[in-house]
Amino acid sequence: MSYGASTAWATLRAALVPTFPQLEEVEAGGALTMDLGTDGWLLEVTPDGRVLCQYGMALEDVMTLLSDGTPEDLGTDEIAKQAKYYIQPAVGKYRAILLKSGFTEESEMNDAYVAARFERQVDLTNPPAVQDLMSWCQRTIGVTR
Repeated sequence: MSYGASTAWATLRAALVPTFPQLEEVEAGGALTMDLGTDGWLLEVTPDGRVLCQYGMALEDVMTLLSDGTPEDLGTDEIAKQAKYYIQPAVGKYRAILLKSGFTEESEMNDAYVAARFERQVDLTNPPAVQDLMSWCQRTIGVTR
């Protein structure tokens, strides 16, 4: 990260933390995250200028849900497909409004989880705009429907 970007990130962090005291830093100098309500959605602001709204599921949780069947016979790819199936109702509730609001959708998968990630670039040097977007995400996704 360049000096200008790191200065902008430090300024943005200083502006966001009082407004969103629930923000947590996963690793020093890294992204800030917070839960969006109780439905399992997560909001993340990254030092490279992205706001992410994501919903995912741990593959271990999918295996627990499938325990009546034979999940031990399924490979990681098959379990990931099941995870995508399980997360679709929650993701489907907000997909259209997130996409209409300028977010792009990506899928993320590793050996631990599968997630639908909605991403939007933000200007780190404009804290009020980032705060507005985060508040919008909180109002839109952070409420139970």
